[in-house]
Amino acid sequence: MRSMVEGFIFTEYRIFERFIIITESLRQHPPFTLARQTKILLAHDIKLCYNINEVKDMKQLICVEDDADIRELIAYTLSNYGFAVTGCESASEFYKASSASVPDLILLDIMLPDTDGMTILRGIRSDARLKRVPVILLTAKTSQVDKIRGLDGGADDYITKPFDIMELISRVKALLRRAAPQSGETMEFHGLTVDPESREVSLGNDTIPLTYKEFELLYILVQNSGRAVTRASLMDHVWGIGFEGESRTLDVHIRTLRQKLGEHGKYIETVRGVGYKAV
Repeated sequence: MRSMVEGFIFTEYRIFERFIIITESLRQHPPFTLARQTKILLAHDIKLCYNINEVKDMKQLICVEDDADIRELIAYTLSNYGFAVTGCESASEFYKASSASVPDLILLDIMLPDTDGMTILRGIRSDARLKRVPVILLTAKTSQVDKIRGLDGGADDYITKPFDIMELISRVKALLRRAAPQSGETMEFHGLTVDPESREVSLGNDTIPLTYKEFELLYILVQNSGRAVTRASLMDHVWGIGFEGESRTLDVHIRTLRQKLGEHGKYIETVRGVGYKAV
């Protein structure tokens, strides 16, 4: 058993080392012109580590990206990590794919040929079937304003191009892990009902639509009602990976959470120099 584990770890290291080499090559040859060569380089190593036919409860992902090389690289890599990926080059293809089956996660480019990605995102958040599906925006827009606009628009994460493929995989895994149903007690908070199993927040007979990260933030704050929760604790609990230089992401999510809670938003207070507190 020990030799099998050691062999697995060694193979994982080989894959990671190969990814680093390829990522550097991709960055020197935009936009991902080496995607097809990447498939050949990685195919053997990944298959040593993963047998897709043995993966149970395979997560369904939709990747909406009009650049064929980027789309194929993402789909190929994630499929070899045990995900079922449907690639879409346009909004129309996405609508068709999402109407056939609700995905577990959506990777969404902002600049598409037929419809702007932000328009698609707004449609996702207003669709009863899709509103709780985690969305990662993939875009060449790198300004802080664009990031805030994307997060305010309902995105759960924002990755700029060119991106590190290993980081993308880690973020997808982290997002799915935190979006999974969790057990816990239903809590009451100033008339709000916070149900961790259905991941719903309701006020009387009305449900307040929250993204999964907004729900996670509210849940941990209510769970620690009356106590200040540090920014670091919130980031670690909700995002699970370092967001150095992007702590503004937390503030954006808190702001949208307050807006969605309406009058109840006042019960989430800022504790300067510490974090936030539900009172």
